[in-house]
Amino acid sequence: MNWPGRIVLLILIIASAGLFLRKFVAALRIILAAKPDADFRLSPIGPRIRKVLWEVVGQGLVIWQRPLPGLAHALVFWGFCVFALVTANHFAEGFGVGFLSDGGFSRFYFLTAAVFALVVAIAISGLAFRRFVIRPKWLEPLSPESGLIAFLIFALMATYLGRFWVVEGTRAAWGLWWAHTLVLLFFLPLIPGTKHMHLVLSPITVFLERPGFSQIPPLVGDEDFGLDTGKDLTRITSLQAFTCVECGRCTEHCPANATGKILNPKEIILGARHYLQEFGPKSEEPLLGKHLSMEAAFQCTTCGSCEFQCPVGIQHLPIIVGLRRGAVNTGKWENSYGGELFVTLERHGNSLGFPASEREKFIEKNGLPYFDGTQDYCLWMGCLGSYDPNGRKILLALADVLRYLKISFGVLRQEKCNGDPVRRLGNDYLFGELAQGNLEQIREAGVKKMVSICPHCVRTMGVDWKEHGGTVDIEHHSELLARFRDRLPSDGGEKQSVVFHDACYLGRYRGVYDQPRDVIARFGQVVEPPRARERGFCCGGGGGLMFLGEESGKRVNRERAEELVATGASVVAAACPFCNSMLRDGLAAASANPPELLDVAQIAAAAIGKNSAGS
Repeated sequence: MNWPGRIVLLILIIASAGLFLRKFVAALRIILAAKPDADFRLSPIGPRIRKVLWEVVGQGLVIWQRPLPGLAHALVFWGFCVFALVTANHFAEGFGVGFLSDGGFSRFYFLTAAVFALVVAIAISGLAFRRFVIRPKWLEPLSPESGLIAFLIFALMATYLGRFWVVEGTRAAWGLWWAHTLVLLFFLPLIPGTKHMHLVLSPITVFLERPGFSQIPPLVGDEDFGLDTGKDLTRITSLQAFTCVECGRCTEHCPANATGKILNPKEIILGARHYLQEFGPKSEEPLLGKHLSMEAAFQCTTCGSCEFQCPVGIQHLPIIVGLRRGAVNTGKWENSYGGELFVTLERHGNSLGFPASEREKFIEKNGLPYFDGTQDYCLWMGCLGSYDPNGRKILLALADVLRYLKISFGVLRQEKCNGDPVRRLGNDYLFGELAQGNLEQIREAGVKKMVSICPHCVRTMGVDWKEHGGTVDIEHHSELLARFRDRLPSDGGEKQSVVFHDACYLGRYRGVYDQPRDVIARFGQVVEPPRARERGFCCGGGGGLMFLGEESGKRVNRERAEELVATGASVVAAACPFCNSMLRDGLAAASANPPELLDVAQIAAAAIGKNSAGS
């Protein structure tokens, strides 16, 4: 290229890079101006590096959860990685200093890049067809920029491949070289102003994720009420807001959105971004208002599907619970059901509003032993296990199974709600009171190991109580039973079909999927619903919603019940008293002759009873 051409190229590069940096630096300043995350710890670094390698470099989560479009996206990403060296050489050629010569390695690399260029062109065409022709609702609203970016990526590949079909030094080769150059220079400034900012930020966001699933950060000091105004948004939250790729995976799997609620997890993240862009991270403007909806925030079941599905490291639940905290702790949330729940817990210590004497009567009537420090386990009863008729049946079934296995246990003399509903609804003061009171009882009783029928209790006591100085060794009853499954009787006859409903707080929160199925398989033929395991669909009772009254739109439990009934299984198995309660109502509404609903412990207890009767 002659000197005038090089000067023009240099001016264009400076202009393109300048526009990129102008937009990128503006976003970076907003992120860095947000308050630091008080709970952030970089170490250990090893798991963070492995997560980046798996989720970013390997595109593992993208492919695993949505194989076909995920693979197409991964191929585009890998193609761009291969093209990094080609692009650098391309601009170097413009100044006469190309470093990929005509040697063997260069020819091999150019041909490899050509293969990727062809694959990327096909992949981006498929993704564009899906977005603009098939048009899944979770990708809405359609944006012209998506079509423009897809066209530019296709053009980059086409202009690179075209150079293999023209003779070097000809006018055609010159035209293709400049066409490829101009597409690159036009593409670069679009990145920081669009969803494609994730190309730059997602590796950082994934690396800096808070450890643990749905890890709610602790409040710091007397002036921290949660996410109330812009000054409460932290750097990690702001970074995640600018990283959103708008892929809609969170929306697709959200039970609230799927049943006609206004909640859209994607819009929660984009709303935070729009707030930061308009008001900034130091603003006193309320977060819930112009860009973020209070109604939407309180429609979340905290099932975790959004956070689990996100391919760029966004942690939705700490943000949603943070918004709830800000509304509840500052008195902005007015809900009669929520207010009644808070008062009930303050007065009675359980979410159902019964006096503690009812729990004592139940314990004495059924001969449940009190924990005295000599037993293997302390059995945590929970609100539903203590007071709800169906929850009590599950608890007694577990007691029968434990006795059969010769595992000694006892219950606490005094026990209050562990605080899960108010923790998820954002009432930190009440949660702290409940947690500290229960921890005192557990310490006084000398408890070492605990077991519970409720995944919500297991999560809250095992993880959230740490915020109040409590370390509780607690597991779910399905985990305990699975370890001793070989000692449980097996039904040697024809097994009835059992469809298992994955509880969100047992599955996504705790990673327990196989254990309840292993127990059920001893007595029945396990059937899988369409949405199972990591993709399991919520019952609708989490996040305190079990106590908040009627839902708008279709009820989540009805949606899930219809899916379970459609499998044709004769039994629906659950492993959570919340799910049991919600599905009981849902099944009654979904079918005139619904399948039998049983907990894993009830299935095992029934088999034990049948075996004992037979012998």
